[in-house]
Amino acid sequence: MNASAPTRSSLTITREDHDREVIVQGWVQDVRNLGGISFVILRDKHGVLQIAVPKKKVPLEIFEVLTAIPRESVVRISGVVKESKQAKMGFEIVPTSVEVLSRAASPLPLGVVDKVGVEVETRFNNRFMDLRKAETRAVFEIKSLVLDLINDYLRNEGFVEVFTPKIVASGAEGGASLFEIKYFDRAAYLAQSPQLYKQMLMSTGLDRVYEIGPAFRAEPSDTIRHVSEFISFDGEMAFISSQRDVMDTIEGCMLSVVKGVMERGSKHLEALGTTVTLPRSPFPVLTYSNAVEILISEGRPIEEGEDLGTEDEKALGEVMRSKGHDMYWILEYPEASKPFYIMEKDGTPFSHSFDLDYMGQEIASGGQREHRYDMLVSRMEKKGLDVSSFKFYLDAFMYGMPPHGGWGLGLERLVQKMLGLPNVREAILFPRDRNRLTP
Repeated sequence: MNASAPTRSSLTITREDHDREVIVQGWVQDVRNLGGISFVILRDKHGVLQIAVPKKKVPLEIFEVLTAIPRESVVRISGVVKESKQAKMGFEIVPTSVEVLSRAASPLPLGVVDKVGVEVETRFNNRFMDLRKAETRAVFEIKSLVLDLINDYLRNEGFVEVFTPKIVASGAEGGASLFEIKYFDRAAYLAQSPQLYKQMLMSTGLDRVYEIGPAFRAEPSDTIRHVSEFISFDGEMAFISSQRDVMDTIEGCMLSVVKGVMERGSKHLEALGTTVTLPRSPFPVLTYSNAVEILISEGRPIEEGEDLGTEDEKALGEVMRSKGHDMYWILEYPEASKPFYIMEKDGTPFSHSFDLDYMGQEIASGGQREHRYDMLVSRMEKKGLDVSSFKFYLDAFMYGMPPHGGWGLGLERLVQKMLGLPNVREAILFPRDRNRLTP
């Protein structure tokens, strides 16, 4: 191995490297033995390289190693770059030395480039191998880009990133769907959301905060949109005039994210074989009552006061898409269906709340919070909650709490809908649901 040769990747080798010696490394994707010459397809993060192994022009030991090596083994190869009209990239590498860094076992648990269908459970059981596929990795490259775009947008809007506890004494929505854990000598829970803490921060002068972190829901749901652990994108804003201030922030952020993915994620979108369309703005606004009327006209069996189910959201999404709208707001849900911290709409059975739906699926919810201490306690009692267990939270409302509002958005749901993935688990490296705890 020529230690002085530069280490290159499939992305950086160019015509200027012809007849130069380089070092390349990666996974053996395929071996084609044609008798007098063999070809090894070497894959790295950026793509593939063709290694040409002519039997009469390379040392016998190199020929024997490369023609017999199992697929997905990891190798480091030193060789000379040669122009080739037959190779897809216009060049190939003739090896002068080879080092086997890790020999793969055989048979493989699943193929990386084979055109054979694989059950989704097999893929998740062998996620390390599934992620070697360019199209699978592309989802997480885009997910990472989405995080960058969110951070850029909110920091430009004067938001401060915060991190709240994930081990908590009580849930933001009461005792339902909480994972209980043993915390030394007493019970605690995994946080459903940072709701209570981000609201407390509104009393501190940190007027605009956001958090992107894990959240946990012990919901026994086996659907394409529910998991037990997910990444939640939450924000809270103080001194708002109405929930419209919050909606404007989310709308601007979503447009910036989708546009950024279109502009900066083209390579990964190509690997996925998909395109992304910028939603028309401003996003149209429906009230909950409007949505129910539309659904009834579409033949959905729903009555005023009922929550919108998965099939209702899909049906509404089809109606909105037929009108050219991918993202749209649904406002003023019945207060009875909303958590205690959502402000009631005075004199009505509705609330100052919203959902943001994306192509027939809710991806975010939020609204204006109840910042008045007495009204907040009344809401908690109305919901049957033990007010005394929320003292740490309520204290922040006793000594000057400005009007505020916020949101919670499921990051994986956003990525799923944007990329047209069939299941939210496709946007999670190692999904957790009630049936899956490993890998």
